[in-house]
Amino acid sequence: MKKAGVIVLLLFGIVLLFDKLLMPLYISQGSVKIVPDVTNMNYDNASEKLRMAGFDAIKSYHVKYLIQVDSNVVLSQMPQAGMEVKPGRNVYLVVNRREKPTFPMPDLVGRPESDARQAAARMDIALLGVQISTVTNPEENGRVLSQSIPAQTMVKSGTSASIIVGRYEASAQGMKKIALPDVLGMSLAQAQEVITGAGLTMGKISTEYSALLVPNTVISQKPAVGSFLSPEQPVELTVVTTE
Repeated sequence: MKKAGVIVLLLFGIVLLFDKLLMPLYISQGSVKIVPDVTNMNYDNASEKLRMAGFDAIKSYHVKYLIQVDSNVVLSQMPQAGMEVKPGRNVYLVVNRREKPTFPMPDLVGRPESDARQAAARMDIALLGVQISTVTNPEENGRVLSQSIPAQTMVKSGTSASIIVGRYEASAQGMKKIALPDVLGMSLAQAQEVITGAGLTMGKISTEYSALLVPNTVISQKPAVGSFLSPEQPVELTVVTTE
């Protein structure tokens, strides 16, 4: 009889231990929560919604600046909505960068046009103008001869630029090709004298306003410096005007 009583007490103790200690521990370790969907919400509202659901919001930023996207809108989240995770889990909320990042302009000169376009696209630089210039060196065919923004110049995402790409044309026998001289920084009169003196023809002259540069200074020439031209091919210049 005494032995039976001891057994009953042991069983009672085991049940009590399981109910008060092991079961709560098992439940707490196995409990999960479902991550709510907070994408496309304002970050502050999304953070509060996660907090109410038992999660902590951590702000992170998209890998590149997205034009015309508000910096407070949640673009994505990790873990994703609907996943079952432990309570208190960090949920990373991705938002757009507040400011356009700055970076050095890549060196596109010498690259094939396709490579230059890909490099510009990766850095969110818009190549709005691609001009063609005749070259006599077949190695320059399809390659970038010059770029409107010099390499290593600090630019922002979304910056517009233009390039000049070479197109090879074998010179006809007896046809003379002339290298276009560099007239940037010269006065219009000096530039005209140099161009006609080289045996080339003057083309359209455009103006661009600047309060900092000397009037009638040449700030752009087309085709690019060093291009090989036929005598009848016109050279276009852009000069400074103060009005």
